[in-house]
Amino acid sequence: MSLLTGKTVVVSGVGAGLGHQVAAAVVRDGGNAVLGARTEANLAKSAAEIDPDGAHTAHRATDIRDEAQCEALAALARERFGRIDAVVHVAAMDGYFGGLADADFVSWQQVIDVNLLGSLRMTRACLPALKACGGSVVFIGTQSSVAAPTQVRQAAYAASKGALTSAMYSLARELGPHRIRVNTVLPGWMWGPPVQAYVQFTAQTEGVPEADVRQRLTGRMALPDLATDGDVADAAVFLASDRARAITGQSLLVNAGELMR
Repeated sequence: MSLLTGKTVVVSGVGAGLGHQVAAAVVRDGGNAVLGARTEANLAKSAAEIDPDGAHTAHRATDIRDEAQCEALAALARERFGRIDAVVHVAAMDGYFGGLADADFVSWQQVIDVNLLGSLRMTRACLPALKACGGSVVFIGTQSSVAAPTQVRQAAYAASKGALTSAMYSLARELGPHRIRVNTVLPGWMWGPPVQAYVQFTAQTEGVPEADVRQRLTGRMALPDLATDGDVADAAVFLASDRARAITGQSLLVNAGELMR
């Protein structure tokens, strides 16, 4: 039997990268994936690629800053598949860069509203269905929340994801009596569209081969290759499944051994 046979998983933030890979892994492993993101066209494209006959996917445009839209996505999962067994939070605002000296705190508030409060809104919308059968909440965090990278400065993003990981501990205690597990996956440098774009941009800016830029990243890792979007998706699906039934309140680094804790 596959990891998620008969299970329904809500996935927020489905685009071309990690969200798509998580949804694809859910369907690959026998589950139903309910896809949410702000852009309807991206959702339709992802669902068609993952599940051409539409038997195991449903999708609805969802901005996790809006509580009503979160409720609507959870309702779609219940209406279409009758249950919610897990929710995986990929949706994030990660395009704001900088540190404290140059901080625009209005932008910080926007990052926190998506990455922390948006994830909690979406979790709360799924709670009634999760409580009915037990299940799993999986946050996608970031290695930067525990070890700031030297290549880029994203203090707001790291702080918001660090707060989400802290919230995980409280939620694990609060929801544990309902047999709901709450865990976080912490990716490091993850080979997918954002890191590919970073490597391309850096190579062009410095006039060096892309392989040299990539080598700078892999040179700090215990394994000689970057983790991929697919590797992070597999970790999230494991935590969403019954194979992780005794795991809660944990943070799992998926980073090819760059940072070890």
